[in-house]
Amino acid sequence: MFDLTGKTVLITGGCGLLGIKHAEAILEFGGKVVLTDVIPDTSGVTKLKEKYKKNISSVYMDVTDKSSIEHVVNMCDKIDVLINNAALDPKVENGLEWKNRFEHLDLDSWNQTIEVILNGTFLCSQVVVNKMLSTGLESEYCRDGGVILNIASDLSIISPDQRIYGEGVKPASYGVAKAGVVNLTKYLSTYLAKKNIRVNSLSPAGVYNNQSDEFVSKFRDLIPMDRMAKPDEYKGAVVFMCSDASSFMTGHNLVVDGGRTIW
Repeated sequence: MFDLTGKTVLITGGCGLLGIKHAEAILEFGGKVVLTDVIPDTSGVTKLKEKYKKNISSVYMDVTDKSSIEHVVNMCDKIDVLINNAALDPKVENGLEWKNRFEHLDLDSWNQTIEVILNGTFLCSQVVVNKMLSTGLESEYCRDGGVILNIASDLSIISPDQRIYGEGVKPASYGVAKAGVVNLTKYLSTYLAKKNIRVNSLSPAGVYNNQSDEFVSKFRDLIPMDRMAKPDEYKGAVVFMCSDASSFMTGHNLVVDGGRTIW
């Protein structure tokens, strides 16, 4: 049911913290991974290649450039699963609080975040859907079933609590872009349902990545489970949503946040 043997999974933003973990999850269940990123080779990627050999490759791809996406997709014999993970999370730190405030947020900064997260998800989905349909026996139908998993965020549902950032400010663009990803997920899920392609989103929250003790303490106060997520705690959800274990699930935004959005 959870087996991904024979499946080719393309992951955008694949060389970051969660991208590596998504790849690891797919590989552990027998899938083949194509990692894409603007920085396609990192120490994490090297370790995965050493362990999984021919089942993983990494390649440069810019999710804001349709020709770059098409080049990579055309290199693949097939794509069974697309994980739209690429993101641009604006820095939140002292010294940027004035620039990040809504009253002063410049349009270039706004557009840059929207372009990577929302436009990138749109472009990658569009190109890969055409690939999925072209490899089916019938036109406009994905014979073996396709899956798109969009990585959203708890901030697609709630507003950021600015109190946890000290003097810094989380700009509006990130949550707005992620909310757009969730809505695009719902649109594509109904549009592609009869073409045998399922589309869902995953909304993680608060992954620990060596943040300051002060930040972690403030963040924990927002979580009923009283801690941040470990980087590998989303692997089970990823495998579930990419495999036949979720074969009757589409258009759903799975929130894995330690209960944060419930309070």
